[in-house]
Amino acid sequence: MATSSKKKPLLHIITPVYNEGENFPALYDAVKKHIKTTHKLVVVYDFDEDTTVPVAKKYARKDDSVVLHKNDIGRGALNALKSGFDYVKDGPVLIIMADLSDDLSQVDEMYQHYLEGASLVAGSRYMKGGKQLGGPLLKRTLSRLAGVSLYWVRRVPTHDVTNNFKLYDKALLDRITIESTGGFEIAMEITVKAAHHKLKIVELPTTWQDRTAGEANFQLWKWLPKYVHWYAYAFRPRKSTKTLK
Repeated sequence: MATSSKKKPLLHIITPVYNEGENFPALYDAVKKHIKTTHKLVVVYDFDEDTTVPVAKKYARKDDSVVLHKNDIGRGALNALKSGFDYVKDGPVLIIMADLSDDLSQVDEMYQHYLEGASLVAGSRYMKGGKQLGGPLLKRTLSRLAGVSLYWVRRVPTHDVTNNFKLYDKALLDRITIESTGGFEIAMEITVKAAHHKLKIVELPTTWQDRTAGEANFQLWKWLPKYVHWYAYAFRPRKSTKTLK
């Protein structure tokens, strides 16, 4: 962890977008209002015609903390996140959704936990103090069951393995091989692999709120087998691994 240097590491905030032009101004305002940590907002898009692109470019011209990054791996949420990870060279990497579902007021505290040695800091809807407002009932139920059961039965150090509102040490992302093939199950994969290697995971209670504009792009039945795979992975024997440096 880069804590010995007097200069604190830059926080990279990765947000994958898909026609989020309507939401982007509110997202930008929320980032500026709540996140005081020095950061880069990396907007990852798949194609030039995405409605987010011209809106985000206007902000980037007046604010160099906004960066547009075109995903050149292949379309979709998973590849957008992987492309964003590749863009970042070192330091902490935070994932947020452009739909304003995440509680950005917690980001500075998440960053502080990174400075104190955490390899992964998870926003948790299902620990004491956490909340989830809205969203499909079946999706909420399955997500909660997965997170809480892994916490109590397998001792994964967060009640919420599926939430993508997480901060990662880039050293962790470089250490593991990402094998996800579906979409947002990547957060569950990274979390169970960090636990598998006995790395420091910290969770904070968070409030997640369903989007109020645009359309969701979560495909439960398509991605459910992917989540089941990583749930089962969590029960593999764990390795003895030193903390990442």
